[in-house]
Order: sequence, then structure tokens, then C-alpha cells
Amino acid sequence: MARHKNVVQRRKRHKKVLKRARGFFGKRKNSYRIAKEAVMKALAYAYRDRRRKKRDFRRLWIIRINAAARQNGLSYSRFMHGLYNAHINLNRKVLAEIAVMEPETFSQIAGIAKESLNES
Repeated sequence: MARHKNVVQRRKRHKKVLKRARGFFGKRKNSYRIAKEAVMKALAYAYRDRRRKKRDFRRLWIIRINAAARQNGLSYSRFMHGLYNAHINLNRKVLAEIAVMEPETFSQIAGIAKESLNES
């Protein structure tokens, strides 16, 4: 009679992979061999994109700050340099939020940055 080795562990491993593959399309959700590859790829993308998200948000903030700074007659780099000279320590996330939600306040900050550029 044939022996079945490692059946419990194999079933557990298969169930674990197939559980992660729920919601995938076609055989990717119910064929272990294909689901295993799809899950590995999905995990790799998830790992990569957790890091990429930080870059993407920083780029978005810089674009928003640049647009608002140009409305106030400054480029992004001159605006940031003016803030540095004026000892205003606001990060890009906060500056972008101010630029979108409170343009008047951003105009005041841009004015301070301009003044500090003229002084130096």
C-alpha cells in the first residue's frame, strides 16, 4: 500500500497560499501552482510599492508647492531656499496642505520667503 508523506503540512501550505489568492481572476485563485506564482508576485509588488508610495507622495507635495509658489512669483527652489534662510521649518507635507487648503496663509509664507531672499 502506498504511503502518503507530509499530507497535513502540504494541505496547510496550499490552503495558506489559496487563501491569499482570494479575489484573483481565473485559475490564479484556485489552482495552487498558478496561485503560488501570483501570490509571490503580489507580495513582491506590495513590498516594492510600500517604499514607492513615500516617493510618490513627496513628488506630489513638491508639485503642489511649486504650483503655489509660482502663483506668488517664486520658483520651488527659491521658495524653499527663502524658507531655509528665514528659519521656517515646515516640511513639504505641511506646506502642500497649506497650499491647497489655505492659499492666503501660503501667500504670507511666500512673502516671508521672498523677504529673506532679498536680505541675503
